[in-house]
Formats: sequence, structure tokens, C-alpha cells
Amino acid sequence: MERDRNYKKEYREYHSKPAQKKRRASRNAARRLMIKAGRAAKGDGKDVDHKDRNPKNNSLKNLRIKTQKENRGWRRND
Repeated sequence: MERDRNYKKEYREYHSKPAQKKRRASRNAARRLMIKAGRAAKGDGKDVDHKDRNPKNNSLKNLRIKTQKENRGWRRND
């Protein structure tokens, strides 16, 4: 049995929280920084990876470009 994803509930309970908004803004800033540095391009289909897994650490030496599969495939300790 497949369940439908409840996006409104997901946003209300997770994505709208102030801490999550700050993490998202930091990830977006990292992407803009990499584009400005010439290491990423808009619409390239790649992800900006934080080597130390801290989305607030946007130093260039902590950022690298990876495919979506590489970046989103690591195991989380949730």
C-alpha cells in the first residue's frame, strides 16, 4: 500500500521552522557562492556538497560539486 505524501503537513511541521529556514538559506548561499566562483553553473544538475556536513560552513575549501546521486546517497544517522 502506497501512501500519498502530505506536503502541507510536511511544510507545517518541518520546513517552516526557523532553524530549517536558516539551514536552507545557508545551502542556497553556498550554491550562489560556488556559481560566483565559477565552480558551478545554474541548471547544471549538480549539488553543492559540504564536506563537513555543516550547511552553515560555507567556506570555499569546505564546498565541492557532486552529482545528486553522490551527494544525497550518504547514510544519515537519524
